Amino acid sequence: MKLRNVIESPCGIRYVVDQLELQSGFARRWLLDTPMMTSGEHIMACYSVLGRFAEFVNRVEPLFINTLNHKLCGLKDIRTTIKNLYSRSVLDDIELFEVKHLALLATDVARLMDQHGMAGVVEIPALDEVIDILDPDGLKIATFYIYDSYCDQLKQLRAQMRQHPDQQDDLLLQAGELEETVRKDLSQRLHPWASAIEQAQLALARIDVNVAKALQMKQMGLTFPALSGDGTSRYQAMFHPQVKDALAAHGRQFQPVDITFGHRPTLITGANMGGKTVVLKTLTLCQLLFQFGFGIPAATAQIAVKDEIHFCIGDEQSLEKGLSSFAAEMRNIDAVIKASRENKKLMALIDEPARTTNPTEGAALVTALLRVLADKDMSLVMTTHYDIEPGGARCLRVKGFENGAMDYQLVEVQDGEVPHEALNIAQSLGIDSEWIATARTLLESSTTQ
Repeated sequence: MKLRNVIESPCGIRYVVDQLELQSGFARRWLLDTPMMTSGEHIMACYSVLGRFAEFVNRVEPLFINTLNHKLCGLKDIRTTIKNLYSRSVLDDIELFEVKHLALLATDVARLMDQHGMAGVVEIPALDEVIDILDPDGLKIATFYIYDSYCDQLKQLRAQMRQHPDQQDDLLLQAGELEETVRKDLSQRLHPWASAIEQAQLALARIDVNVAKALQMKQMGLTFPALSGDGTSRYQAMFHPQVKDALAAHGRQFQPVDITFGHRPTLITGANMGGKTVVLKTLTLCQLLFQFGFGIPAATAQIAVKDEIHFCIGDEQSLEKGLSSFAAEMRNIDAVIKASRENKKLMALIDEPARTTNPTEGAALVTALLRVLADKDMSLVMTTHYDIEPGGARCLRVKGFENGAMDYQLVEVQDGEVPHEALNIAQSLGIDSEWIATARTLLESSTTQ
């Protein structure tokens, strides 16, 4: 699975990716095409590189970062040209310019990185010989032309063209043939460098992405995660960047959450507007960011690696497939159950399953789902507003409405009973007082019967 396959996930990963200050379109395409890492060793190796870049952006002057980013703006996608090099095709002048421009850019960026102790953090192949091939006069200018230096006969023909304008047509034809001979020769000489040129393009994209990730960590207050070796993930002061920014725009603060979960199912209960869905979105977001090598929105994070991440949330009506919300939700949860029976490290986050059906059947479906998944080797976090028997699940509850405000901290409880706070929350929103008072009267009369 590639990053582009999950970019539209409702967990909000697009927001984080879009906040990256990437300098080149190629770097963004490269990032979206990166596969999700499922090896802890690979993940931590990527974080080791990102750590060097984080130290780098904190250490050097902002002016230097601007200079480096200005250089990286020149990175272009020349994969078609590189493919032609591999296949021994004759490159045209534009393709030869693209190769020369990349070689000069890679050399400049490597020099800048070396000046600030970053040589070899991302290996950039040396392309000095490529520059020598395409820049015989040593001008170091990012343009390309079939220089006179390439061919004495071509040089003489061009001199004759200047001296004898009346012979232009015949001389142009001869010059064109010689120029094509030069292009063939240059293409042959460049062919052995195809791999190095390709690796240079990828290295520059990696530098662009890592600089952007490091700057984002600094700006958003993200942290480096530790790798969990026991299958349990632990977060302190976890937050959702998009929700936090949206609240800040209205002068409000996001309340961070602490949570730990592992192989034992975790059930989160709480009233509507209690922040349960935001917790699941944030857990999903953090897991994806971890396995794609981004900073994590938390004070501290220790995260277990998963082979698959399933996020089932809310109204997932599929007009294209002709499925109702309930049918689409059932299909998604069924995929989780089937995946749980395979030999994979699985993480499933399920938001209020069966919310769209009647309460009696809904509660039965949620209880049954917990029982079916209870003995599976997976990390399951599920929210619900149904009062159910949790079985062996660990139960957490949103602390709830206190002193006229919501407290979104999670507290451990002994059962899955849902707090009844809907009327208090509605009242705090300024909802019609007669409606709220009538509802309280009905509720009180039902509980005394």
